[in-house]
Amino acid sequence: MDNFVKKINSIHIFVSAVFLAIFLVAVITQVITRLLGIAMLWTQDVAMYSFIWSVFMGGTAMVYPEKHFAFTSLIDKTESEKVKTIIHLAIMLLMLFFLAIMFYYGIIITKRFWNYKWVNLPQMKRGWTWLCMPVSAALGCIYLIDKTIKDVNSLIRGNK
Repeated sequence: MDNFVKKINSIHIFVSAVFLAIFLVAVITQVITRLLGIAMLWTQDVAMYSFIWSVFMGGTAMVYPEKHFAFTSLIDKTESEKVKTIIHLAIMLLMLFFLAIMFYYGIIITKRFWNYKWVNLPQMKRGWTWLCMPVSAALGCIYLIDKTIKDVNSLIRGNK
């Protein structure tokens, strides 16, 4: 399962980088066209929605390598490896709970806003924008479940 999750995470990071690149190209295009006096209104929508996707995807992509934002003061002060693992496990379960809620409500909000149109690109549905919530939450849940299984197995075997 570890190789499968690593592969998913690699794709996840790549997708996040693609959305960040789209954001940067849209912003640069917008700046250049404004300097030239050309109105390209769609670049605003593309920049905003690609940035949203990049943030959601990038945030949960960092869960797997454990490079996401974290408060480590409690774990840093603990000397027992077993207690550190238990605290880490509790934190992961809280994150899993949050991501499960985000997944559930992400589906609801995506369905609700699916047929709304983008302001400057009315042929695009806004549902694609909201889809980043359940997608990123589901991927984050996969990573956390994988890490939780590893930590529980480690505790059972007495490695930590």
